[in-house]
Amino acid sequence: MPQSTAGKDTMSKLYLECYSGISGDMTVGALLDLGADRGKLEQVLQTVPAQGFEVKISKVRKSGIEACDFDVILDHEHENHDHDMDYLFGADAAAVEGHAGHYQEEQGHHHHHEHRSLGDVLGILDKTQMTDSARALAGEIFRIVAEAESEVHAKPLEEVHFHEVGAIDSIVDIIAIAVCFDDLRKKENITEVIVPVLYEGTGTVRCQHGVLPIPVPAVAAIVRKAGIRMHLIPDQGEFVTPTGAAAVAALRTSDQLPSEFVIRRTGLGAGKRDYRRAGVVRAMLLED
Repeated sequence: MPQSTAGKDTMSKLYLECYSGISGDMTVGALLDLGADRGKLEQVLQTVPAQGFEVKISKVRKSGIEACDFDVILDHEHENHDHDMDYLFGADAAAVEGHAGHYQEEQGHHHHHEHRSLGDVLGILDKTQMTDSARALAGEIFRIVAEAESEVHAKPLEEVHFHEVGAIDSIVDIIAIAVCFDDLRKKENITEVIVPVLYEGTGTVRCQHGVLPIPVPAVAAIVRKAGIRMHLIPDQGEFVTPTGAAAVAALRTSDQLPSEFVIRRTGLGAGKRDYRRAGVVRAMLLED
């Protein structure tokens, strides 16, 4: 585990480089690889009052580069298609538009999907044993997603029910982001989080609402409200997820890198989806 190299009074900047987009698991992996305390994270996750998941943290290779993989493994009842490339981007996606909810039945799968409200999710956070600052950050990330879903679906905030983001793997991702960042912020005296731009793909992606254009409406709403710059790349695929966009909106304090800086440490977080470009988020600890 990397040890802090920051002096007591040294201030650090966290730079998240999102040239391959960003998702919840990629963010967690990058923060762990940067030096967030894995033991503390695992202790917190053991207290999450939900069933149907286990966590695996390992090293994988993306385009020959070693990266940290944070994998929330769901049991048969709770598994979803978040990393199923045929389901998300298959050639038949347009043909089943408006019927994505029936896909599992057609494929012979019958899984239970919780549709949690913001209150339900905040209740889970309240019962999870983590620091108050980590809990507040996790709650803020969920509120950002809830506000985007409220806008997109034209429903009051209290009536919004999460689908993909209400699934237990996304809840675990967001708790893990908050715990890892809170740990690094305190150890490394992080005073600024810099995210200049998010790189996003093109085309469509299938979700529980149907087949949607990329960036999906929730991501578009989050980045618009937060003033986050986006850069569209020619690659087809969803590179920025609502969880990833909301994490950036909650964490980012600046979109400008200093003109000169020293890189103290780097961390790479691996994504699960198999695209042409390496699916990684790179996190760097900088000093001016």
